[in-house]
Amino acid sequence: MFDLFSWSHILILLTVALVVVGPKDLPRLMNIAGRWAGKARNMANEFKRSFDDMARQSELDELRAEVEKLRAADPVADLSRDIERTLNPVDTEAAEARAAADGTAEADAAAAEAPAPRSGEYQISETPADAPHLDEPPAEPSETNPHSQTASQ
Repeated sequence: MFDLFSWSHILILLTVALVVVGPKDLPRLMNIAGRWAGKARNMANEFKRSFDDMARQSELDELRAEVEKLRAADPVADLSRDIERTLNPVDTEAAEARAAADGTAEADAAAAEAPAPRSGEYQISETPADAPHLDEPPAEPSETNPHSQTASQ
């Protein structure tokens, strides 16, 4: 605590204070000095506490940002989908085929409602590469294919 002064220095200061102030006022002087030391200690503790609070707040902000990032990524949902696909590949493929057959019009409507990608992002298309595009006219059924439906049937 007394790194600045050795015990001999403190003893000299007390002796000088006793001679200069006098024995009658020395207790009052020590009381005032003690109050000042207490106030200085309280101010130092408050200063330290404020720095600790700021450090704690910055750590909480970092944790909040990390939690929001994890919520946006949703790794648990991706993991559960992968597990489902691994455990039930036939059911998953059948459901995807049914959804692809039933949902072509719904997918086109959903794609029209999808927001434009933000800067630096790519828009992912779930339409297969060999699927007809919306701006192309539908292909005429060929008469060589017996399974194709014609307008007369």
